[in-house]
Amino acid sequence: MTIEVVPLTEDDIPGAIQVIQRAFEDDPYYKWVFDASTFSKKRNYDSLAARCRWGINNAIFQVAKDTATAKDSQSFPVLGVSCWMAPQPAAQPESWYTWYQGWVLSFNQFLTNIRYLGHGGLRTNRYWIWKENQQKAQAQIWDDPRGYYFCNIVAVSPEAQGKGIGKLLFETVTKQADQEGIKCYLESSKNVPNVQIYEGMGFEMSREMECRDGDDACMLDFTNFLRVAVPTALLYDEKSPNQVMLAVGIRKFA
Repeated sequence: MTIEVVPLTEDDIPGAIQVIQRAFEDDPYYKWVFDASTFSKKRNYDSLAARCRWGINNAIFQVAKDTATAKDSQSFPVLGVSCWMAPQPAAQPESWYTWYQGWVLSFNQFLTNIRYLGHGGLRTNRYWIWKENQQKAQAQIWDDPRGYYFCNIVAVSPEAQGKGIGKLLFETVTKQADQEGIKCYLESSKNVPNVQIYEGMGFEMSREMECRDGDDACMLDFTNFLRVAVPTALLYDEKSPNQVMLAVGIRKFA
């Protein structure tokens, strides 16, 4: 197996989405924020496709491919995916281009909602509970005026896990962050084995946060990992589906 990490292209999008959907099937956050009885995998695919197309030009969106098993360059299997946001200095206002690209993404998601007559099982109240608390946590955690590399997605196909592909996806950005002396921020959805993996790459736990969905406590533990990126771990209790734990961490430059 020969693994190469390369920028996402339009041709890679179907394979990238398949990896994301399979990797997050048992994700605690997904279980909490989506209603399994009304979840639409097709609608989720179209939503992810819109974000992938946005990410090609507006993020560090990369895929890990097995270049040894394919017959031609168009059929390299996608085994892993990562999406990072570049650092945004606190004193630097958002550019018109960035604002416009964000507007286009929101509009495309709006069209997706119309096409599928809804959010495809997304519990929007829980999404906004998480989003609000995430923003509060970031406001407290992010104290570097130069900004952070923000890892939005890291996913590896189940059959390819344990082969170092996730580490390769991380290192393409963390090495650059080390060179620039910039911290990174990461959110994950599992305590085991994610936290141990992140700590092995230099992350340190940081902060916890609690959210509530009405009378039901939804525990989201934000825990920083100091070195070059910030992981988040969500703990999901099958006996308490209204409760989620989220951890966040920062990794400072080496």
